[in-house]
Amino acid sequence: MSTAQGKGGYGIQHLEEINDDDEDEESSDDEPTGPKFKVIIEKAEPAGVKISKKNTCIVEIINRELEIKNESEHYDLINYFMGQKKPTWSSQFLQAVMLSPTVDEDHLIVEEVSLYEAMSHFATMFWKLLFAFIPPTHWGGGWPAFVMALLFIGVCTAVVAEVATVLGCTIGLKAGVTAITLVAIGTSLPDTFASMTAARSSDTADSAIGNVTGSNSVNVFVGLGLPWVMSAYYADSIHKPYVTPAGSLAFSVMLFLITSSICFVVLIARRKIFGGELGGPYQSKIFSMVFLIALWVIYVTFSSMKAYHLL
Repeated sequence: MSTAQGKGGYGIQHLEEINDDDEDEESSDDEPTGPKFKVIIEKAEPAGVKISKKNTCIVEIINRELEIKNESEHYDLINYFMGQKKPTWSSQFLQAVMLSPTVDEDHLIVEEVSLYEAMSHFATMFWKLLFAFIPPTHWGGGWPAFVMALLFIGVCTAVVAEVATVLGCTIGLKAGVTAITLVAIGTSLPDTFASMTAARSSDTADSAIGNVTGSNSVNVFVGLGLPWVMSAYYADSIHKPYVTPAGSLAFSVMLFLITSSICFVVLIARRKIFGGELGGPYQSKIFSMVFLIALWVIYVTFSSMKAYHLL
């Protein structure tokens, strides 16, 4: 406690330090705090000067240098990441190997790197470096990047499909079983990660669901139709009939249609009950995941049994 003389003749009779946990003072947890002092003004001079009943105030000393520095670094980091939206071709390789925080472009919030993100980064660094050879998206209206990305995806898918086919032959699986298990899983992984990214970044489930349905439509109409047209044209050019036996295709397609219809029923039910195809309560997400995986297991099991003439 000390006494001092203020301007205008006010006598500061009490100057005492107080604690942050005093019950009569409220402080916000979001604001920085520093040393606090209670100032009590008494015995005004000269005569005639009056002091109101509220002769007490709280003085708080705050050092904002560190806060200003952190805000400045935060702002610089956001500007850096926003500037990377149009990277050069060489900077893409640097971004492929760098592990750094990400910026939420909607709210301009810096999100620190989690353990899962760090492990995923190092596990997929080879693929990031490989796809860094794709030209930047702002070149030529994005067409060079689009064409190169399709080429890269096609090459990777072909390699995965060939490896899966060889693996199926090695362990003695029939071609039909290999196609619906190893080849299907290997070639669908890009779609899986694309749907996951779309589900996280989009406000609705349209992108994630549309990616799955669109990918399957391309596989059915283009992936089957185009090779058949080319094969039929070649067979006709050499004057030979082009005939491919169906095998157990009818059973597999019918089973696929049944399980797919059940899947759409689940999606419609989730929209009616929880207001959306994705998300919702934790228990509902786990149940939906287990149920949809069970549909896939049923499809693979019965199709494989049909291929081995067990049905």
